Amino acid sequence: MQPLIQVEYLVKRYSSRGVLGSGEVVSALNEVSFSVAPGKTLALVGASGSGKSTLALCLACLERSTSGRIWFEGRDIAALDEKQLRAVRPQIQLVFQDPASSLNPRFTALEIVTEPLLVQRKWGTREMHERALALLERIGLSRGMASRRTGEFSGGQRQRLAIARALSLAPKLLILDEALSSLDCSVQAQIANLLLELQSSFVLTYLFITHDLAMAAHLGDEIAVMNRGRIVEQGVPEKVLGAPSHEATRGLVAATPGSIVTPRMPGGL
Repeated sequence: MQPLIQVEYLVKRYSSRGVLGSGEVVSALNEVSFSVAPGKTLALVGASGSGKSTLALCLACLERSTSGRIWFEGRDIAALDEKQLRAVRPQIQLVFQDPASSLNPRFTALEIVTEPLLVQRKWGTREMHERALALLERIGLSRGMASRRTGEFSGGQRQRLAIARALSLAPKLLILDEALSSLDCSVQAQIANLLLELQSSFVLTYLFITHDLAMAAHLGDEIAVMNRGRIVEQGVPEKVLGAPSHEATRGLVAATPGSIVTPRMPGGL
């Protein structure tokens, strides 16, 4: 099976200016390579500052990489100009850690989910509303909640709403950047199960970025460990977390209490 997304030697450098005007180059990504097959999940773990979120922004075409290739459905999207990227961005969607900061507090739930559809200008008003209402129901929010504003929802409900908005354009790749970390354990389990159900129904591919090794093991078909801008270890959860070979992975495992390697079982934690 051909990968949906394949990253080859991706580099991202930032230039910063010192007090005296001298420039310093910081490497956020250093020759990162990996691939993810359609309908699969790669869980990306690593310490803060290891490059996980920078990688997410590059894959979502929100940051330009310095060099390297990002093959998406056989096309190098890292080489596309801004006009060409407009056709690609709907296929790759991001869900962030804090939905409160990414959802317009003045919008109703219906307006939040229909906003991406309005931008694309491909549907009439009635069709957009029906599509949005069906998505709200699919992610566990009733049609009666469509007129509520974001402040009326709980944290878990807001994250469901963020997922619905990300799905409105029928993407193929969903990048979940610490999307569960701000939720309590019971709500995390509910959203994780929802993600598995949605993946099965819509054949979604996930890049699941997290610091929670247990959740990475549960959701990920494979786990990749980032350290200082590089992927230093990758494989099935049982191997990576059960018998880690790199010191960065061993450090993450040692800092996690209890058993963290559990088999992925769709439908329940």
